[in-house]
Amino acid sequence: MNTDLTDYRKSYAKKELLENQIPDNPIELFDQWFKEVEAHGGVEETNAMTINTIGLDGFPKARIVLLKKYNDKGFVFYTNYDSEKGKSIIENPKVCISFFWPNLERQVIIKGMAFKESEELSTAYFHSRPRGSQIGAWTSPQSQEIVSREILEQKEQELIKKHEGKEIPKPKHWGGFVVVPHSIEFWQGRPNRLHDRVIYTNSNQWTKTRLAP
Repeated sequence: MNTDLTDYRKSYAKKELLENQIPDNPIELFDQWFKEVEAHGGVEETNAMTINTIGLDGFPKARIVLLKKYNDKGFVFYTNYDSEKGKSIIENPKVCISFFWPNLERQVIIKGMAFKESEELSTAYFHSRPRGSQIGAWTSPQSQEIVSREILEQKEQELIKKHEGKEIPKPKHWGGFVVVPHSIEFWQGRPNRLHDRVIYTNSNQWTKTRLAP
C-alpha cells in the first residue's frame, strides 16, 4: 500500500496571536482559549489532551486523556497508577501534554513535571464520577494482558453486586496527576504557513518569546 497525502491542503486564517494582545500569565491565556474553543463549537471534548511519556522501555508514547482541572498550580488528569502510563510517569515525571483545537486552528503544548495529586482530592473526584465509572476503575487491570473481554464483563457484574447499595471506595492504585508546567507554547494557524507561536517559560516568573513557525 502506498497512500499519497501530498495534495492535502488547508489555509489557516481564523485568528492571530500577537504579544501586545495577550496576558503575562499563560494560564490566563489558556483559560481564554479554552473558553473560546468551547463557545465556538465543533470540538466534542475540548478537554481532550495528548499526554506524552517516556516508557519503562525507553520509548516515548502518546495517548489521549481528559483534562479535569487547571489553575495556577497546574493541569490535572486521573488514571490508574499501575497502568503503563502511570508507571512511566512515576519513573520519569517529565511529560508533555498538548491540545489541538481545529475549530479555531489552535494548538497548546505544555512541558512540565507530573506529581500525584493528594489522596483527599483524588477521593473527592472519584466519588463525583458516575457509579459505572467507579466500578470500571476497580474492574480493569489497566495495560495488563487479558484473555478476553468476557472476563472484564464478568468481573464488572461481580463488583456491581458486591457494592450494591454501598459507597464504592477509591482504589489505592487510582488517582490524579498534576502537571506543573515549565513551558507553555501557544500556536495559532496563520496564512502561508507563517503561523504565530508564542512560548511562555517559567524560571521563577513567566517570560514570553515569539518563535518562528
